[in-house]
Amino acid sequence: MTVLGAGVAGLAVATALARRQIPVRILEQAATIREVGAGLQITPNGMAVLRALGLGDAAHRLGDVAEAVELIDGETGQLVTRIDLRDLAPRGAFRFFHRADLVGLLEAAARASGVQIDLGHRVDAVHLDRAGAVPCVHGNGTALQSDLVIGADGLHSKVRAALNEEMPAFFTGQVAWRATLPAEGAIPPVARVYMGAGRHLVTYPLRGGSLRNIVAVEERRAWVEESWTLTDDPLAMRIAFERFVPEVRGWLDRIGQPNLWGLFRHPLASRWQGQGAVILGDAAHPMLPFLAQGANLALEDAWVLADLLARHPAPQALAAYQAVRAPRAARVIAAANANARNYHLDGLRRSFGHAGLRLMHRLVPKTAGNRFRWIYDHDVTKGAERP
Repeated sequence: MTVLGAGVAGLAVATALARRQIPVRILEQAATIREVGAGLQITPNGMAVLRALGLGDAAHRLGDVAEAVELIDGETGQLVTRIDLRDLAPRGAFRFFHRADLVGLLEAAARASGVQIDLGHRVDAVHLDRAGAVPCVHGNGTALQSDLVIGADGLHSKVRAALNEEMPAFFTGQVAWRATLPAEGAIPPVARVYMGAGRHLVTYPLRGGSLRNIVAVEERRAWVEESWTLTDDPLAMRIAFERFVPEVRGWLDRIGQPNLWGLFRHPLASRWQGQGAVILGDAAHPMLPFLAQGANLALEDAWVLADLLARHPAPQALAAYQAVRAPRAARVIAAANANARNYHLDGLRRSFGHAGLRLMHRLVPKTAGNRFRWIYDHDVTKGAERP
C-alpha cells in the first residue's frame, strides 16, 4: 500500500497498518519531514489512538497537560465561562502539542514499525482506472503502481481530486495569524479564548511552558491565500486587536513575523474511496480550526481505516470506512462552524450571549463542557465505529 503525505494522518495510518503486518510505503514531497512552528490540541478521542499505537507514554512526555478552556471577553478581560477539562476525562487526556513534536513522534513510530518513507517525492497526479486496473501515482518523472493508494495529502489532495469532481472551496471571510513566543513567566495549563466582535485570539502553553502558542482570527472581506507558509506585516495583526486587553496587545507586540493564512470552507468529499484509492484527514473532511479536532479526526480515521483493512477484503473495508466516518466528520465540522460564529458575536447578540454563558456557568457549571462529550468520549480503538 502507498500513502501520500507524511503528516499526522499519513504517518498514523502507515504505522497502524505496519503494526498489523501490512507492508506500506509513504511518499512525501518535502525533502525532510518538518512542521511549521504551531501548536495543536489532542483531546481524549485522539489520545486513545496514540495509546493504542503504543505511543501513550511518549505523548505524555511531549505534550503539556491541558486543564481547562476559558472564554474571555477580549475587550474587558472578564471571564465569560470556564470548562474544567478534568470534569470530562482523567487528567492528561487533553494535551497541548507543538505540531513538530507530534509529527516527529509519529515519524519515529512509523520507521520503527518498518514503514518505508520516500522523501522528496512530488506527486503530480493520481490515475484511477474504472475498469479495475491498479491505480498509478505519477511524480518525479516516474509512474508508481500500488494495490491501494491512501491519500493523506491534505487540503489540495491529488487523491481526492481523482475520486471526486472539482469541489471548489470558498473564502469564509476570515484570516488567521499564527505564532509562538518564548514564555515570559509561567503560563497556566489553560486554553484561553479572547473573544471580540468579528475576531478572537487563542493562546496556550507548549513545550513545558517554555513557549506560548498564539492563533489570532479576524473577519475581513479581503481574500487571503490558503497557505501555511505566508507571512504578514505584524502591524496588521496588532491593529486588528488594538481594542483588546493589554496582555493580548503585549503578546502581539512581541511577534516579529507572523504566519498568515486564509480560512476556506471545503465541502466534505462525496466519495472517500473507490478504484483502489481512499482518503483521510484533511483530504476527506477539511474543517475550520474552531474546535481543535483536525488532528484528532485524522488519528481516528487512521485507526478505523487500518482496522477495517486488516479484517476485511479491501472493497468491503473501504466502503465500511466511509460509511462509519463520514457522518461523524460532518457532525464535527458543523460544530466547529458554530463555534466560529459564537466567538465573534457583536452588539446585543454578544451582550446577551455572554450574559447567558455566565449565568449558565454559575448555575450549571458543567453544561458547557458536556456539550462536546460526544466528541471526546468517542473511542475508535474500542470498536466505537465498527459497522
